[in-house]
Amino acid sequence: MTGKETALAAIEAKKDVFTALSDEIWGYAELSLKEFQSADAYRRVLKELGFDVTETVCGLPTAFAGSYGSGKPVIGILGEYDALSGLSQVGGSTVPEEVEKGGCGHGCGHNMLGAGALAAAYGIKEYLKATGHSGTVIFYGCPGEEGGAGKALMAREGLWKDLDCALTWHPADVNEVTVGTCNSCIQTLYKFHGVPSHAAGDPEDGRSALDAVELMNIGVQYLREHTKTDARIHYAMIDGGGYSPNVVQKYASVLYMVRSILVKDANALQERVDKIAEGAALMTGTTFEKIFIDGCSNTLSNHALEKLMQEELEAQPLPSYTAEELAYAAALKTTYPGRGLPGTAAKHDKTAAAKVEAWTKGGTEPINQFVSPLWEGYHFGAGSTDVGDVSWLTPAVQLHTVTYAAGSPGHSWQNVSCGKTSIGHKGLLFAGQVIAAAAVRLYEDPALLSAIREEFAEASKGGYVCPIPEGETIKALEI
Repeated sequence: MTGKETALAAIEAKKDVFTALSDEIWGYAELSLKEFQSADAYRRVLKELGFDVTETVCGLPTAFAGSYGSGKPVIGILGEYDALSGLSQVGGSTVPEEVEKGGCGHGCGHNMLGAGALAAAYGIKEYLKATGHSGTVIFYGCPGEEGGAGKALMAREGLWKDLDCALTWHPADVNEVTVGTCNSCIQTLYKFHGVPSHAAGDPEDGRSALDAVELMNIGVQYLREHTKTDARIHYAMIDGGGYSPNVVQKYASVLYMVRSILVKDANALQERVDKIAEGAALMTGTTFEKIFIDGCSNTLSNHALEKLMQEELEAQPLPSYTAEELAYAAALKTTYPGRGLPGTAAKHDKTAAAKVEAWTKGGTEPINQFVSPLWEGYHFGAGSTDVGDVSWLTPAVQLHTVTYAAGSPGHSWQNVSCGKTSIGHKGLLFAGQVIAAAAVRLYEDPALLSAIREEFAEASKGGYVCPIPEGETIKALEI
């Protein structure tokens, strides 16, 4: 067998291990930086599969690593496993149906993400074992992508510098290689402290923390007119001060997320938000604590690595779907509006858009069964990911594979439902196969890896700016 065939056969032989692990993590549905059961499950499976396991990485109790091999190249495979609040949902259901009232769910599919990444790492391990080829593979368990930016803290500690490259993927409704850049992001909690009093009998002696939060939100609303076009500012009321309107609220808190492409611009915008908080406190006679939660950087594209991943994405056979799977996806599609053509290329290129329009039959297909063309021009996505921090310290690429019904909205109950179905299982195994095949080529073609590293050196020469200040750490949000 060739090197690729060895890696792919290994994944196929253990596919039930990876799909069972995905379902296990789906059931835990733990929030960012609280993924203790999930991390333990991964450590257990890594040991069973013959990896050398590091229990804790960079001081994060739910971060870990599993390595195999020796020497270079050193390829990192990135896995995630955190869930989202308020998205509890029965798997395989076509209607909103909570497992636990108000519970959590994998609306971003990180249960599949980690399992598919581990499948890739295992395929690579078995390739190295069978061939005796020089090289190391390291599976990284990366906690807190949804609200913790674990990879950014790891980046501040210099973890990614020793890798020759990093490969990962993300569940989606389309098969494509992600390209371009995104926003950096800083998340901050503002906890206002006031003076309680009887709102009717003694209002003059009260100082309302809730008033301060509301005035801060109004101030930021006016700030939005004066930001760059790429900037985004979001907020969530964390604590409204209680349930008694006849008591002046002593406590209230609001969580802010500030985004801009470059970390330096996000930091500058964050300073303006801080001043608005100061003004709100001054106007209301209150005080506040500013608590840093997390931050992540924009992504740094590597065209040579993206082309390699696209070649392997097109080379591997796409999953096929049963009539039952197609009927399930079609039923899910009736629960949300259409979202336009899938894939980045279709958004930028008329020729690609025409192809995608035909492949999706005008958006009527229940599952997208094609590979989106690679878009090689500039692309900006307004969201954020801590994969960006990795990409500033080593060449990195992210793949999308189909795990959802066509057009399924992000962070939705529909995604949670799909995440525990055979559709999701097929998508995670396909992702593992594509990543493993790409990695084999990197081990076997030094010139290819050299070109990737040369491009990275040029693109990253401005230097990495970590969004997590020295002396700060990332925090799990307590609600």
